[in-house]
Amino acid sequence: MRRWKLGLVLLMTAVLASGCGSNNDNGDKKTVHIFQFKVEISDALNRLKAEYEKEHPDIKLDIQTVGGGSDYGASLKAKVASGEEPDIFTIGGYVERDMWMDYLEDLSDQPWAKEVKDVAREQMTVDGKLYGMPMNLEGYGFMYNKDLFAKAGITKLPMTISELEEACKKLKTAGITPFADGYQDWFVLGNHNINVAFAQQKDPAAFIQGLTDGTEKFADNEVFQKWTRLLDMTVKYGNSNPLSTDYNTQVTLFATGKAAMMQQGNWTQVQVDGINPDLKMGFLPMPIDDTAEDNDKLYVGVPSNWVVNKNSPVKQEAKDFLNWMVSSDIGKQYITKEFKFIPAMNNIKGTEEDLGSLGVEIQKYADAGKTLTWNWTRLPNGMPQELSSSMQAYIGGKLTKEEMLEQFQENWDNLSVK
Repeated sequence: MRRWKLGLVLLMTAVLASGCGSNNDNGDKKTVHIFQFKVEISDALNRLKAEYEKEHPDIKLDIQTVGGGSDYGASLKAKVASGEEPDIFTIGGYVERDMWMDYLEDLSDQPWAKEVKDVAREQMTVDGKLYGMPMNLEGYGFMYNKDLFAKAGITKLPMTISELEEACKKLKTAGITPFADGYQDWFVLGNHNINVAFAQQKDPAAFIQGLTDGTEKFADNEVFQKWTRLLDMTVKYGNSNPLSTDYNTQVTLFATGKAAMMQQGNWTQVQVDGINPDLKMGFLPMPIDDTAEDNDKLYVGVPSNWVVNKNSPVKQEAKDFLNWMVSSDIGKQYITKEFKFIPAMNNIKGTEEDLGSLGVEIQKYADAGKTLTWNWTRLPNGMPQELSSSMQAYIGGKLTKEEMLEQFQENWDNLSVK
């Protein structure tokens, strides 16, 4: 197995000597330090923390959330390199899993392990051992405002690239901005948008390997050529200044009815509800051509995984908390009702009331098998950020399409391990 190593080996000797930070700084209480990136659940997670501490008075949970526009991966590396190793943290699968393997506790023997859905298991499994607990399933596409579509006279949902452009024209004619583009934040482009081109390959994993061994090129790939038309369309029919519009502003534009569509996922449900709880919304696919049947799919995967630091002096307490979160009635209720998570565990069921309209629609697509894969965790470390940077330069007019694809290739060749 190819093993990715962290830069500077994260000062391994100093880190191991210093341990995982202070875990007994509360008298007789043991502290479990948690580091995670999902800003959408930070408030609810702190409420869950209070519930756990009430049931477990000898435990204190110290939760730190770094996400949104901040670079969680860089923050996690810096935290570990400084000697402040968290006891529980969150990472993606595949490349990130391999990069952090020296820190990961084998969780195969945990009570919840047998409940993990098959679609969520592979990305954190090595040699039959499971090294992470999936947070949830998530999906994304183009979210759309049903009332604004009706106002513009759009009676048939667009399933092809041509139909999408016609819908954009109708919205513009009705005085409605079609897209809210939050292209300041790298993950909107470098993870989610460009994944459209990776996921629509005949075999995404083989294509990604081909980019590394030289048998595939971005510029020669028909799917990437088609994908650029979709990217262009979002900019042409989007809000002004997309490169200075961040994630939160994008969600606000959509939630307040100032744009009819945005490229986001069901993770925005809580934020949108907080701004406009009466908004009627649904999902559209992100088409790159005019084959309607092939395009009617959404992108579904596992956004991140809870992992336990095997160097932690409180790793049993860390495991106990994770198990409680997915097995107790309170924990399961928070996962579905408070976090609005589509469960990645067979023992947790979410109702329509729990998951919200977006989660329900993602679940319907998943149940129908109308899904495409998430692939950014398969890419070389740092590649999503580089892809985003090139895309931002293209959107800003500093690169041509050909130059953007060429830059993709140059950065891939520099970052990939042959």
